[in-house]
Amino acid sequence: MESVYLDHAAATPVHPEVVDRMIPYFQEYYGNPSSVHQFGRKVKAALDQARLTIASSLHAEPGQIIFTSGGTEADNMALLGIALANQQKGNHIITSLIEHHAVLHTCHQLEKMGFEVTYLPVDDRGQVRPEDVRSALRDTTILVSIMYGNNEVGSLQPIAEIVEIAHVAGVYVHTDAVQAYGVIPLDVQALPVDLLSISAHKINGPKGIGALYMSKRVKLSPVMFGGAQEKKRRAGTENVPGIVGFAKAAEMASESLDERKEKYLHFRETMIDIWKQEGIHFTINGHPTDFLPHILNVSFPGVETEVLLMNLDMAGISCSSGSACASGSLEVSHVLKAMGIAEECLRSAIRFSFGLGNSEEQVRSAAHKVSEIVKRLI
Repeated sequence: MESVYLDHAAATPVHPEVVDRMIPYFQEYYGNPSSVHQFGRKVKAALDQARLTIASSLHAEPGQIIFTSGGTEADNMALLGIALANQQKGNHIITSLIEHHAVLHTCHQLEKMGFEVTYLPVDDRGQVRPEDVRSALRDTTILVSIMYGNNEVGSLQPIAEIVEIAHVAGVYVHTDAVQAYGVIPLDVQALPVDLLSISAHKINGPKGIGALYMSKRVKLSPVMFGGAQEKKRRAGTENVPGIVGFAKAAEMASESLDERKEKYLHFRETMIDIWKQEGIHFTINGHPTDFLPHILNVSFPGVETEVLLMNLDMAGISCSSGSACASGSLEVSHVLKAMGIAEECLRSAIRFSFGLGNSEEQVRSAAHKVSEIVKRLI
């Protein structure tokens, strides 16, 4: 039985070319990039080139990229860094109810530290209303943090409108673009957010490496202390093999962006068409037009999510109920709850996410197996 992996929104396989790029930096180029001797200089050159590659993928400048241990640290750095550096201006932060837990739990910690947080609702399509952002702004607001594309249902947020509203009020904007990066174009010149989080393991790069883009106007306090790495913004010896691998993954993702988008949209429509032909009852969760192409969140009323996931796994199909960070929990999705999804759909939702290595044959096979299992369980 062939196993079909449809959980690329959780983690992706590392591309062989990424592995090849990384290996020399474990064995041959092992110097510390902060060292002034030749071993250090060679590694520093690779680090600088990788930073340039990542920056170019966002249309940013190399000095605006801070390497982190992943998207979670990038989110933490953005929120905590802005909060601590701008306390003299205010203590109010705006976010949404459907953010990744890396943002939500950081906001909860900030509340314990005396900051005030407004959690904006979303509509039934999973989008924040720009007017709600405008209404939530106060004289003490210092940051708006709204994700670019949701990791569970794929809905894209109206970030351009949110940035315009916030900047008129002199408020910074951060967006968690971990799911969007490498899947759809991101240009910080056209979309002038102040901070933007990305991660390598969503784009066929290694786990444990990410980055935070920071515009030149941002005042941010470090949240890690030690050496002067990353221009004193993030202490600690850089994960050079990871950074080099991240850059290669970003380069490859940028080159195949349009091709993969069309491929994923085709996979999505293929699954939906097969379910319609099979006559099973399902509903699609998320925005009908503004969505990340690789994410398809579907409810199969009458079938419990955990039961369906278990049966799919036994059939060789790997997918999820939503965020991988909450996969060990039986609680229903906080994203779907915020969207006001009906109870029967809330408890029968599955996320399929496409990526490297998936073929149309695999997707068709998976869709038919889903239909068989749903019919058997209802």
